[in-house]
Amino acid sequence: MTQFLTGDELGNIKALKYSFLSSNKDSKVTTTTLYDGNGKGKERAVQKMTVWTSEDGPLVAVARADGSTSVSRLQTEGLELIHEWTEPRLKVGNRYIGLAASSNRVFSCTSNGALRLTQSRGPDAETQTAALPMRLCDWRLAPEGNYFSYAGDEVELSIWDLESAFAPKQTAQASSQHEGDRKRKRGNDYFLENCGEPKMYVTFVANDNLSLRQPVHNTCLTYLSTPQQLLAGTQRGDVRRYDSRATRKPVAEWKQIAKGNGIGHVEKGCYEHEIFISDQTSNLFAIDARNGRIIYGYKGIAGAVTSMAPTPAGLVSTALDRYARVHSTYPPPSEPGQPQDDKGVVLEKVYMKSIPTCVVWDEVTDRDADHDDGTRRDRDDGDEDVWEGMQVTEDSGDGSETRARRRRKDPK
Repeated sequence: MTQFLTGDELGNIKALKYSFLSSNKDSKVTTTTLYDGNGKGKERAVQKMTVWTSEDGPLVAVARADGSTSVSRLQTEGLELIHEWTEPRLKVGNRYIGLAASSNRVFSCTSNGALRLTQSRGPDAETQTAALPMRLCDWRLAPEGNYFSYAGDEVELSIWDLESAFAPKQTAQASSQHEGDRKRKRGNDYFLENCGEPKMYVTFVANDNLSLRQPVHNTCLTYLSTPQQLLAGTQRGDVRRYDSRATRKPVAEWKQIAKGNGIGHVEKGCYEHEIFISDQTSNLFAIDARNGRIIYGYKGIAGAVTSMAPTPAGLVSTALDRYARVHSTYPPPSEPGQPQDDKGVVLEKVYMKSIPTCVVWDEVTDRDADHDDGTRRDRDDGDEDVWEGMQVTEDSGDGSETRARRRRKDPK
């Protein structure tokens, strides 16, 4: 079975398991409470969560509304706490907008630009900090773990090198001088002076028809197939595609993917050119990354999607209506613009009692998920299985045609 972890507004952490191949008509979703947060209130709400595999087995990091972040060992019936720390720079009204792990290093980022690197091994973990721009909406670590990106309200999408971000800063006197200038600097300018040149710094926003500057409000972002390719969603409902190898301008801009509201979340799917996008109402789409065309949408969602977790076998989403949903997924057409025959549907949903805030896949693909993924990918080749075990013989007529005849076994 494929396993997901969910966190909610009360601090609960649950394991959700689903069998994509089960033919049982009853519910195929099972849930297990790994951490009971009841009684501690919304101040312990789970805001971000990530799972990775280390030498010690699967680990899970959780960032909460009270500023605490913990690393625990993922076990069958619960979580074994390894290390916990608090982000003192998280102020009232701010929240965690990024959490990722790479090589036993845990990265966390808040909406007011508090970036932290923590070594996850042992209680005396080493910590490094950096200051990013304020008013951030999303932060992502590149799949290779050597770059990170961020974007936000009046903060354009930027890609930075990790080494330069955590490089030694200026002297205390110089830092004190620049601290007073921070409020007078816009967006990335402060971080640009303190951490050196970025890997890429996106500065372009097209003016409107009156040649007036448009406000910048990026709500979410995600990496595509390479660290140089990213997607960013905006409060205007647009999605922009960037490629740092080509230009600082967007290489593609898809207008009004979300009609009348902003983009809530964007995630790369497991199929090539597959992207999942949700808006800030109750819509969830699969789009083709080659042309920005909506391939299909999911029906029956009564609240805004709070998180998505794509896997090779399917997709799990959580929403404000307190449901976690399991969705089927299908790859985009082989050629962009072609009609899509197969469309994803909601396979199962489970009521979570309190509002789920995030969901992550444990990234362990078992035989069930692998077989299911292969079955759906090879559905076009299914007819070949019908002819297996059949022999081809010449027609007894003119000998110019062939026919398939099922091989009969001799009686024993």
